[in-house]
Amino acid sequence: METEPTILYEDDDIVVVNKPSGLIVYPDGKHDYPALSDWLQKKYSEFYFVHRIDRETSGVLVVARTQSAHEFLKEQFKSREIKKAYRAFVYGPLKDERGTINRPIGSARGGLGPRSATRPHGTTREAETLYRVIKNGRDAAYVEAFPKTGRTHQIRVHFSAIQHPIVGDTMYAPFTHGYFRLYAFGTARPCYLFYTSGRTRHEL
Repeated sequence: METEPTILYEDDDIVVVNKPSGLIVYPDGKHDYPALSDWLQKKYSEFYFVHRIDRETSGVLVVARTQSAHEFLKEQFKSREIKKAYRAFVYGPLKDERGTINRPIGSARGGLGPRSATRPHGTTREAETLYRVIKNGRDAAYVEAFPKTGRTHQIRVHFSAIQHPIVGDTMYAPFTHGYFRLYAFGTARPCYLFYTSGRTRHEL
């Protein structure tokens, strides 16, 4: 499996990185996982994270190289001008070719840790994920997911809630095995991502 990030695109404003699974975006102070931030520090004197993806998820991450680009991209994420897509293999074929999972997400057992959209504890936050089936198989489906909100583990939690957890997801798919199969395909690899750097509109 890939262990080193790769640069997909860069200019004076941004760098677009393909993050491999197993790499945390930046240290969380609790675990000793290798971090993308450490890798970037060896290459760039200045950079700013605009968004993140789970340690287990591989795929596209956009990183700002200047403060002005950081502020600009933050506004684009906030206003949802940037479109994110993920691809994943999930257990079991899905009946509908397209669908929407609209379930609030909260803690699975109180406090930090696993999340739940089935029996959440304490405070919950609205969460919505759109999806389409690319290919149905006998025991699994290949899907593309479009999160409309950005909750922790959202895609993983939502597909688990409809009884189609991500293949290889040891947190939300009991008795799973094999590699984790969620890719940030453009921003489970990301598929595409649209953004404007302030001067030019890009499609990746």
